[in-house]
Amino acid sequence: MNQSEHPRHQLCDELAHPVRFSLVAAIAGTEESEFAAVREHLQVSDSVLSRQASALEAAGIVGIRKGFVGKRPRTWLSLTAEGREKWAKHLAALNAIAGNGM
Repeated sequence: MNQSEHPRHQLCDELAHPVRFSLVAAIAGTEESEFAAVREHLQVSDSVLSRQASALEAAGIVGIRKGFVGKRPRTWLSLTAEGREKWAKHLAALNAIAGNGM
């Protein structure tokens, strides 16, 4: 067995939660995504998405921008540069684990 560090050590703890992982996966291919579209895609409530997005914002992974379209308030989610880096490392670690037999 190789004595190098196991790839699990490269996983991002903030992405271990299924909704947070799904949220980052949903917005990773976009510049910015509207909150309602992400909520519908993930099939979660406003409060669940808001709580998980806030946790990711606190971790520096997701940016949250609020504004208006006409007179209606809107919220947009995007990955920060740090978030994109953490996402790439997390996926690389998952791939290494999945393909890393004994």
